[in-house]
Amino acid sequence: MFRFASGWVLALLPAAIAVAYWMGRRRNRGDARVSLPQTGALLSKMSSPWVALEGLLPWLRGLILLLLVLGIARPQSGSRIETTSTLGVDIVIVQDTSESMRGEDFAPDNRLAAAKKSIRSFIEERDNDRIGLVAFGSLATTRCPLTLDHEMLQQMLDEVDFSPREEGGTAIGMGLATAVNRLRDSNARSRVVVLLTDGANNEGQIGPEAAAEAAKALGVRVYTIGVGSTGQVPLTVQDRRGRRYVQMQYFELDEELLQSIADTTGGEYFNVRDSGAMEAVFETIDELEKTEIESRERVLYRELFAWMLFPAVGLLFLERTLVGTRLRRIP
Repeated sequence: MFRFASGWVLALLPAAIAVAYWMGRRRNRGDARVSLPQTGALLSKMSSPWVALEGLLPWLRGLILLLLVLGIARPQSGSRIETTSTLGVDIVIVQDTSESMRGEDFAPDNRLAAAKKSIRSFIEERDNDRIGLVAFGSLATTRCPLTLDHEMLQQMLDEVDFSPREEGGTAIGMGLATAVNRLRDSNARSRVVVLLTDGANNEGQIGPEAAAEAAKALGVRVYTIGVGSTGQVPLTVQDRRGRRYVQMQYFELDEELLQSIADTTGGEYFNVRDSGAMEAVFETIDELEKTEIESRERVLYRELFAWMLFPAVGLLFLERTLVGTRLRRIP
């Protein structure tokens, strides 16, 4: 950013240009006070750099005046500094990693891989929000606490994998309760849980309804996403000989429970049955939970007048030296 701190001085520019023009005209008319006959014809045949330089003196004086006016106007160069301050939105994403998430009805990905892709895109759009990650099967664990370091969060998300087979149940209540506990001490303007599961609660010491009531009491809004539907789903399995093949397995999605959780906490329930729909749901949640950002701008200016005044002084010294020595004129 560039400006003149004393811009009103620029009003003198026309006067400086007029003075430079007048000095040039005065020199062209000739102002010598001693006339020597026949010198005009002689000078017209002479060629010297000093003669050309003498003709530039009026323009040199005009340039000096121009630089002086610009320097007095105080040119400044500024850099803008934007300070952003926001309490934003604190979001905890709760990802189901139970055995049913191996379902391959989100071709070419399984349910977990498709969910991770959508979550990754969602995180990339929330630069100003703290986001955490909880994963659950039969047990719930915090994979990443609330953080603004989204690069680290993405790394943690990449490491999320299916729960061990002995922990392959679905403890929706435990996953939700763990996320709510992470938001308990948050002072953000909005606190949100995004719960993604494809099953029905069948594990855990805390029921989904109790966890939803705890979220409501703390003012935490829960968006629930049901993956797939109740029915037969293709699944790649491996037999004792290590051979892999696809078979159909029955999975149950408790949509009534997920709708109840969302209604209790003031959120919304979404059902997705393909990757495109899952992306659209996360985009909808992104729009519903926009961050309000308060920003202030400061501009730091650096004085540039020296770049005008020092050359002007130097040129003035040069002009006075030439006029007083080699280009001295007879009065």
